[in-house]
Amino acid sequence: MRPLAHTCLFVLALLASVTAVGQRHVVMGSIIDKQSGEQVPFASVILKQTGGGTIADSAGFFKLYTNLDRDTLVISSVGFENLELPLPIQGDTLNLTIGLDAMLDVGVVVRAKGNRGLFLWRKIVKHKPENDRYRFNNFSYRLYNKLELDLNNIDRAKLDKMPLLGSFDFIKDKIDTSESSPFLPVYITEVISDYYFQKDPKKHREVITAVKAIGSNNESVARLLGGMDQNINVYNNFIPVFDKEFISPFSDNGDNYYNYKIADTQYVAGRRLIHFFFSGKHKGLSTFDGDCWVQDSTFGIQKITLRLTRDANVNYVNSLVMIQEYSLVNGSTWFVSKDKMIVEISPFGRNKLSFIGRKTTLYKNVQVEDPSVSRELAKNARPEEVVIAPGAMEHADEYWKLQRFEPLNKNEQGIYQMIDTLMQLPKFKTYTRTINFIGTGYMDIGSHQIGPWQNWVSRNAVEGWRTRFDLGTNSRFSRKVNLHGYAAYGFGDKKLKGGIDGLYLFRKQPRVHLYASFYSDFDYGQSYFDEVSSDNLFAVAIRKKDVPIKYIKLKQHRLDFLQEWNPGFSVLLSVQSKEYDPVLNLPDKNYYPGEKSSVFNTFEVSMRLRFAYLEKFLENSFSRISMGSPLPIGELKYTKGIDGAFNGGHDYHKISASVSNTSSVAPFGTLYYNLFAGRTFGTLPYMFLDVAPGNELHYYSGSAYNMMNRFEYVHDRYAGFHLAHHFGSGIFRFLPLTRKLKFRQLWTAKALVGNISEANRQFNYSSHFPFRSLNGKPYLELGTGVDNIFKILRIDFVWKVLPDQTVVSEKRFGVFGSFRLSF
Repeated sequence: MRPLAHTCLFVLALLASVTAVGQRHVVMGSIIDKQSGEQVPFASVILKQTGGGTIADSAGFFKLYTNLDRDTLVISSVGFENLELPLPIQGDTLNLTIGLDAMLDVGVVVRAKGNRGLFLWRKIVKHKPENDRYRFNNFSYRLYNKLELDLNNIDRAKLDKMPLLGSFDFIKDKIDTSESSPFLPVYITEVISDYYFQKDPKKHREVITAVKAIGSNNESVARLLGGMDQNINVYNNFIPVFDKEFISPFSDNGDNYYNYKIADTQYVAGRRLIHFFFSGKHKGLSTFDGDCWVQDSTFGIQKITLRLTRDANVNYVNSLVMIQEYSLVNGSTWFVSKDKMIVEISPFGRNKLSFIGRKTTLYKNVQVEDPSVSRELAKNARPEEVVIAPGAMEHADEYWKLQRFEPLNKNEQGIYQMIDTLMQLPKFKTYTRTINFIGTGYMDIGSHQIGPWQNWVSRNAVEGWRTRFDLGTNSRFSRKVNLHGYAAYGFGDKKLKGGIDGLYLFRKQPRVHLYASFYSDFDYGQSYFDEVSSDNLFAVAIRKKDVPIKYIKLKQHRLDFLQEWNPGFSVLLSVQSKEYDPVLNLPDKNYYPGEKSSVFNTFEVSMRLRFAYLEKFLENSFSRISMGSPLPIGELKYTKGIDGAFNGGHDYHKISASVSNTSSVAPFGTLYYNLFAGRTFGTLPYMFLDVAPGNELHYYSGSAYNMMNRFEYVHDRYAGFHLAHHFGSGIFRFLPLTRKLKFRQLWTAKALVGNISEANRQFNYSSHFPFRSLNGKPYLELGTGVDNIFKILRIDFVWKVLPDQTVVSEKRFGVFGSFRLSF
């Protein structure tokens, strides 16, 4: 019986084990970075009750088995907060997607022996020339760029109470609550292009073959959506983030700014990868926290994650993550295969309504050292060129289903459907027009445009209350012709003023246009981009006290022809007649000898040569804003005044020249400089000489001398410079309070040397004339300031250093304010 008993016990045990196996549950899933959505590789996954565990693979996938109906999943990964997730297990398989929060200080959890991290960093830097993709003589690839905008921290209850959204209830159904903060996907653009690069001579070319951007047909914006302006190269010393240069963790001097640590090693596809961490050494500097996987034989980066540090001096950005991955090309060459950036912009503060921007760039068909690249680049008219292929903005949905590199997810598909529906709603069109009108000052009404509203009402010493109304055409009227006119009326002087102008656009790229105008109104002085116009209600409140207001009326006819050529050379030919009439606090024609009817009249022709290599513009249908050039911009202008032509009263010559640029001096901010000089040949009234630009407002002007008044200094020869150095955090990074407030430091210097001929001195200078000359001596004002106060305010402190004080009451120090929005 004993053998039989043993047999029965064995069978019972076998049946029990089979039953137990039958009751096993499978727990599987993927581990992702909650912020970026990217997989977290090699995370440790443990079931707390059973004690079983595993390591997620390189794609963040794991699988575990348990006999229990309830357990707790414990997940840990270097650089992320540990997570304990209770699991009520029902059914045979539980499939999870688990998001981890990144740690703010990875140094707390990383353990390193000796100085291995610094040793590995030196190896990476040493091998940069062998791993940087720009080592090749040429390369090309096909690129897919996708940009998505989401509204984050959406409060559904508050939305329900907003009457303006009553007609858009279908939008609320698009809110995604799968993440910790509910978000609403609101906009998406996609671009497919072919990119070509050549090292010597350096050339770039991008051919945009497809653009999908509902609601926008602006080609200059489409050019910016490609890959030309969005390349991130972690092997460079500096990485651009918005309008700032951040120090790369693999900068040649990175050890001065970063701590480096090694976490662990893993084998993927037979290759040994080292998990490498870096974090900023000093608070307030433009550095990153993050990690990367490095192949130990080539010391090339396989995947890197860069995170903006919490105390980085960047406005409105709650968080930013940049990820770059590399893949093998031709079995031996590592080349970038994916870029991803996720940024949360919080203009109203943390945990308030914010915007999440998600940019994904995928690379395909990479070719290196290919003769076809040189043939394609030979088509360039300039070293750097972005071309939009015919029909690129007109592809149907079927094309995109076949050509996009990865399918759209449910949210992304819903954005297109939502925008398409919104664009058809009359109320939505009304809301967008109203918001645009308030923000820009202009509103389109059919084929016409009104605005800017800021100039509708103003007040000055001559006209009293003044009203003005502008009316122009837009691209619906014509894509070639733009017309504009305005009428203004002063209730004090009871006089009507106005102007009319027109532009004919022969070509946008490179630009060729013809412009004509007639103007009869007050001349509000030399107007610059950063100045507040005197023809504005807000200027009344910020004028300097005890400074006489100068008014001079101008009647002007003008005709311009602009011709541009690649790679940035342009010629502007101009013909104009001017008739001045001083009205207040300026000498009139009775003080001048000769024919009174033409003493303040002129007829002149001019030619301006300009060279701005690789200058970029943001354009609408007719106007454009320069986005600058990587190299200095030079201008040379010659003007000839013709006596007797169209009632011109003077014969003279003028020549002027300038060189300007804004350049990065990372990691010490940016430096702007402008060097200029000019000379006038002839005996002329003051308004035709070189009037130094002064500023009579307490609003700081970057283009004028802020401690100088208008018409204070008049010359016929001059030279000078303007310097402005923005340090970023500067000295404010050393104090916890100013570092937290994100103050920024700057300094400025503006100098001028001028003189006047004896003939012009006798013609213009007497007891009746308020002008002065520097007589060959320098004028110098120095300033320093605090920028980014409350994220929008800048305060400048300016000292007039030279010339020496000649009048006891003369002010030598001033405080000026200004506003700007910037990251």
